[in-house]
Amino acid sequence: MIIETERLILKDVTENHVEDILKIRSNEVTNRFVMRNSPKTNYDALQFILTIKERVQNNQTFYWGISLKDQPNLIGTICLWNFSEDRKTAEVGYELLPDFHRKGIMSEAIQAILNFGFDDLHLQEILAITNKFNENSKGLLIKHHFVLEEGREDEGFPDNLVFSLKSME
Repeated sequence: MIIETERLILKDVTENHVEDILKIRSNEVTNRFVMRNSPKTNYDALQFILTIKERVQNNQTFYWGISLKDQPNLIGTICLWNFSEDRKTAEVGYELLPDFHRKGIMSEAIQAILNFGFDDLHLQEILAITNKFNENSKGLLIKHHFVLEEGREDEGFPDNLVFSLKSME
């Protein structure tokens, strides 16, 4: 599924994006606030892509690669995942290569995904979890009217904060 914004194309991630996914998911700056096993090789990135494709096919997640309209390469990713059993709540996740930070790119992408989540999927709430030291991510969420859920924890990750945005319906 493709979503277009003024400057961006959000598109399915395929086996053709192995090098882009490796670059994005192994970036030290991007990973500073994320606890995950980063891919070390193209094979690792391919395994991740195949896992994502399966989760998309099984309606477990919606996952997009972010590219500028005039460039084929992915510069980040954004997803809706971790759906509640009743499919009324999901979590948004995102990452962007540092060269593209502070240009409004993720703001544009997240607005498109929020619209999709609330308008097309009829979600009642979208959650976002970010590290308490990730000022850029916290600022992005606040800009898009997410509210810090005081006292709500990301189990097993004491440095994370949970934000939520409820549907306006």
